[in-house]
Amino acid sequence: MPKLERSLEPRAPRILVVEDDTFVRIALCEDLREAGLAVVEAASAEEALSYLSVGERIDLVFTDIQLPGRLDGIALARQLRTRHPALPVVLTSGNTVPPGDLEDSLFIPKPYDHRHVAEIALEVAGPKPREAE
Repeated sequence: MPKLERSLEPRAPRILVVEDDTFVRIALCEDLREAGLAVVEAASAEEALSYLSVGERIDLVFTDIQLPGRLDGIALARQLRTRHPALPVVLTSGNTVPPGDLEDSLFIPKPYDHRHVAEIALEVAGPKPREAE
């Protein structure tokens, strides 16, 4: 069996953006990609959890707090703390702040600057060494 070795070439951090407003999500994701991030999009917490359940690599979840469906962004963050405790979560909202048990989570109030979100994503998730195939 071949031994995996680390390449010196870094791979872009993969960000899961969870935002139900299509236009907001598309604009943010385009700007994050232009900043050099790999982006996966989800319109709901359920969609995000479904993506994560298949085991694809995600380095950071950026989620709106107010989402449609049975789970909002707060419920998503709580589930991620249990299921993926090392996965950083950044919460955002225009009129809701994280509850006490999530106060230590990063929070960016809306409206936000897309460059600021990209800077935080790069700081938190940072480029990782790519594993050789």
